[in-house]
Amino acid sequence: MATVAAHPESLAAANKHYQPYQRVLLVGSDQTPVQPDRLEPGENYMFFYPLATTPCFLLNLGRPVSTPRLLHSTSGEAYHWPGGVGRNRSVVSFSAICAHKMSHPSRSVSFINYRSEEVQFADSNMNTQRRSGVIYCCSEGSVYDPADGARVLGGPAPQPLATVVLEHDAETDSLYAVGTAGGTMFKPYFEKFWHRLELEFGTENIQRPVEHTTRVTKVSAFSRQRVLC
Repeated sequence: MATVAAHPESLAAANKHYQPYQRVLLVGSDQTPVQPDRLEPGENYMFFYPLATTPCFLLNLGRPVSTPRLLHSTSGEAYHWPGGVGRNRSVVSFSAICAHKMSHPSRSVSFINYRSEEVQFADSNMNTQRRSGVIYCCSEGSVYDPADGARVLGGPAPQPLATVVLEHDAETDSLYAVGTAGGTMFKPYFEKFWHRLELEFGTENIQRPVEHTTRVTKVSAFSRQRVLC
């Protein structure tokens, strides 16, 4: 039986900002389904969804994050973050496109990364904070809490990272991406980076919807350099 942290139908009813896309199976490099418990806690994993060139983080936080959260997009509209999935409710996924200036993992470099170790940053009141388990964008200093719907902890980002809604099939212990919730950055992302994306991915069809499967890889294997601040 397939389960999600909050069923897509329920999300659609509750969220103006829920957008269903193709139901896509997450697979490894050998095309076998990714199992949540085999995702190493603290590791930066990524995949592309819902479009062929829009990167997403896939994270095992190593602890249950089962409490749904009410969040707000830049427009002020509310949406619900459903929490983690998997047997331990510890696996979450978010768009890897920063909500400030759209920094994202590219082949050459990733300025935005999940940081399992303790890092220092300035919060929204410009007070110094030290925390582990955050998504840190070193381009402009935006920091997000993946255990709380990727809400903004500090820096100039005006909204949380968009949620990628995951479905966990308990019978096969596999993961599916089924949609997004929250404010996506896809339109300005393509307007700003279309030329580089076409060159990097070798196609003009950079907005092609992902279908059937999407491959999960480590950010360190995709990007030649990770900038950590």
